[in-house]
Amino acid sequence: MRQRTLRDLEVSAIGLGCMGMSAFYGSADQDEGVKTIRRALELGVNFLDTAQLYGPLTNEMLVGGAIKGHRDEYVIATKFNYRMDNAVPGDISTLGRQDGSAEHVRSSIHGSLKRLGTDYIDLYYQHRVDPDVPIEETVGAMAELVAEGKVRHIGLSEAGAETIRRANAVHPITAVQTEYSLWTRDPESEVLPTCRELGIGFVPYSPLGRGFLAGRFNSPDELDEGDFRRSGPRFTGENLQANLRLAEKVKEIANEKGVTPAQLAIAWVLAQGEDLVPIPGTKRRTYLEQNVGAVDVELTKDDLARIDAELPEAAGERYDEAGMRSVDR
Repeated sequence: MRQRTLRDLEVSAIGLGCMGMSAFYGSADQDEGVKTIRRALELGVNFLDTAQLYGPLTNEMLVGGAIKGHRDEYVIATKFNYRMDNAVPGDISTLGRQDGSAEHVRSSIHGSLKRLGTDYIDLYYQHRVDPDVPIEETVGAMAELVAEGKVRHIGLSEAGAETIRRANAVHPITAVQTEYSLWTRDPESEVLPTCRELGIGFVPYSPLGRGFLAGRFNSPDELDEGDFRRSGPRFTGENLQANLRLAEKVKEIANEKGVTPAQLAIAWVLAQGEDLVPIPGTKRRTYLEQNVGAVDVELTKDDLARIDAELPEAAGERYDEAGMRSVDR
């Protein structure tokens, strides 16, 4: 597996998003999740992405169990945001409030270290920017964790361009994580150029449009009852019909290239620059193995021009109204 560098952190060119192994995408097989994480390392994928929110708490536990005995062979990214003081593993209703305070930054790291079975986090993100706490306070406390050796690199998830600048002035930001894909190109206007200006790596999540661009489902009715995509703006009503046409075009171009739609979608993200490391999520080894094949897909200038001309952005917002208020701030 080729390597890429997020500022000064070297990782595999493709990472593995672990969220779906525990949360939000319906039923999950924990044993298969563990085997997927271990298979990733065999394939050269060492960059794992998790978060306290996923479960909550249970995804970090799963990742911690999967990497046991091989901790130093993986690059582990996790995230904090909501207070977990009274959180019950697996019960999202027990989350506390969002909190970017220095006190919460300092206290939240301990739970992640314990659940992951490690004494350091390679990349520690603020999952969402807290509008009630200056980013300078949050990042200042994260920088203290770096000085203490509990964290090696810090990052931000779904932050706006101005926030990224302010954060980076306090302590070098290694990576910014934001949704980015063939059908979600919002970061191209401000966030990605800002990261490049400041030398910050960029980590696109959901490069497969939450599985939709890979052709893994065509209707929310095909998804489990507990899958949050069933009510997502892009997967219902008129938006769904428009986006089905977009997914069909991805499939058409992929077929002509002799690759899968998933491989085409990930290859397009990889082609946007060496400073991007996509983290397609999956909870199955079969999809992981397919996704990894994207590193060998060559997209010519003509291919990229055709994709830009024939593939519009998705119809509908990425999240519901409340979710959209939490991003790009």
